[in-house]
Amino acid sequence: QVQVVESGGGSVEVGGSLRLSCAASGFTDSRRCMVWYRQAPGKEHEGVTAIDTDGRTSYADSVKGRFTISQDNAKNTVYLQMNSLKPEDTAVYYCGGRRGRCPPAWATSWTRFDYWGQGTQVTVTS
Repeated sequence: QVQVVESGGGSVEVGGSLRLSCAASGFTDSRRCMVWYRQAPGKEHEGVTAIDTDGRTSYADSVKGRFTISQDNAKNTVYLQMNSLKPEDTAVYYCGGRRGRCPPAWATSWTRFDYWGQGTQVTVTS
């Protein structure tokens, strides 16, 4: 049984940094894709970044150069380092996963990911 658990959210001032963690257990396949999505109040889910088993990464334009996704396969954990945070980064951040490769449209394919955490709130204050 796959379980996904996020941690590390909180409140930070504009320009600050936060690191989110996602512990994903139960993946028995050799390949899996992990993503971070976010949802701000009144807005749709937005794909933020993705990483596959081989470490290939993709980012939404809105976070390129500021956010970095990484993983520790030995710990089955994915990290999201968020720097230079802006008020528009305020959202609930969700970690998700699926078996196999990352789909090309990973950023707009919320429903193609089978496993999700409960979400963690990130608030950026000005």
